[in-house]
Amino acid sequence: MDFSWTPFLTFSPVEGTTASGLKMYLVENKVGAIACMLLSLFFLGTWPAIFTFLERRGRLPQHTYLDYSVANLLAAVVIAFTLGEIGKGTTDSPNFLDQLSQDNWPSVLFAMAGGVLLSLGNLATQYALALVGLSVTLVITCSMTVVIGTTVNYFLDNRINSAEILFPGVGCFVIAVCLASAVRASDADDNKMKLNQSALGNVDAKISSFSALKGVHQNYEDEENASGLAGTVEVGTADFLIELENQRAIKVLGRNTFSGLGIAFFGGVCFALFSPAFNLATNDQWHTLKEGVPHLTVYTAFFYFSISCFIVAAVLNVSFLYHPILGLPGSSFEAYASDWNGRCWALLAGLLCGFGNGLQFMGGEAAGYAAADAVQALPLVGTFWGILLFGEYRRSSRRTYVLLVSMLVMFIVAVALLMASAGQRSVSASA
Repeated sequence: MDFSWTPFLTFSPVEGTTASGLKMYLVENKVGAIACMLLSLFFLGTWPAIFTFLERRGRLPQHTYLDYSVANLLAAVVIAFTLGEIGKGTTDSPNFLDQLSQDNWPSVLFAMAGGVLLSLGNLATQYALALVGLSVTLVITCSMTVVIGTTVNYFLDNRINSAEILFPGVGCFVIAVCLASAVRASDADDNKMKLNQSALGNVDAKISSFSALKGVHQNYEDEENASGLAGTVEVGTADFLIELENQRAIKVLGRNTFSGLGIAFFGGVCFALFSPAFNLATNDQWHTLKEGVPHLTVYTAFFYFSISCFIVAAVLNVSFLYHPILGLPGSSFEAYASDWNGRCWALLAGLLCGFGNGLQFMGGEAAGYAAADAVQALPLVGTFWGILLFGEYRRSSRRTYVLLVSMLVMFIVAVALLMASAGQRSVSASA
């Protein structure tokens, strides 16, 4: 039996050296790759829930995303200077610092393009979360990632994944997208009925009153409010929906949900393309590197990837401080710097996303990036948090529950098929 793997990393001696000359840590088999994917699944499914929590407590998304971006970059730096530097580098897999001075700019640009796409996707997701909810946003963006990104990665990786298993899984994701739209429509009807049946008048009058609240930013003042609204009103009732609308940063009642769905689909396209760009950065399938120049290791590529992701996020969100969108109030860099309410949560979200992406890429480098898209099972984690923390789908109709369960079951089947399609990248093919 092969005991060379740990839950996340493979550690093996360099061929032709003594046991004391060990190469740096790399994932090199399917077992280690699947372990990386599972941990990545939890991390990537949790950070959007933190964003939703902060937005519903009234913290400006611009402030949250700037904090998140700093922590996301920090995760890449930690990975580069630990996993990328521990152990002896080889000619084909140099250490992180050695690669910084090599003539590998074509691959660097691919990695940075992937970071730009991820940053735009995350930014779109941040606003879609508020407009259409945690569960639907994650399902739309992640399903599009699988449908487009997995197909592209399959061909980039020279078809190392089992097509007869992989593509039925992609088909299941398409069905999950349709079910997600049906869930959203049914839930919206449920919420409208709750408001109409409440003692506060008809729904149109309420929506008009909520429109007057746009642009009002209500900071939460103490940590006792961190548990949300469930302690003051019953979750899932009309009063809960109204009090939530009064408190949150982005006012959503009365908005056309198609705008939120459009933002979610844009984020899905960005998410679908960032993984193939990273794949090109680490494996050079288009042969853009000069002869003799080694491919970027996953750690070096992730470092450049995260730098571009941070730059785009910082520029856009500083701009949004002074020119906000979706009716958010204006802010300033000084106000952001002094806003410590929820900062620790925002930093935690950035670390979770950073390490989650790193683990996804490590697993993809070993088992194929198409199989690594199995981490898009993160809607399962996100739906759990949405129901547990935010009362999503609480007191909904039986039709909504049937659609929700059907969506999740189809999603589980799709992810199981993707993971079952995992291949084994040969060392010669990646060198």
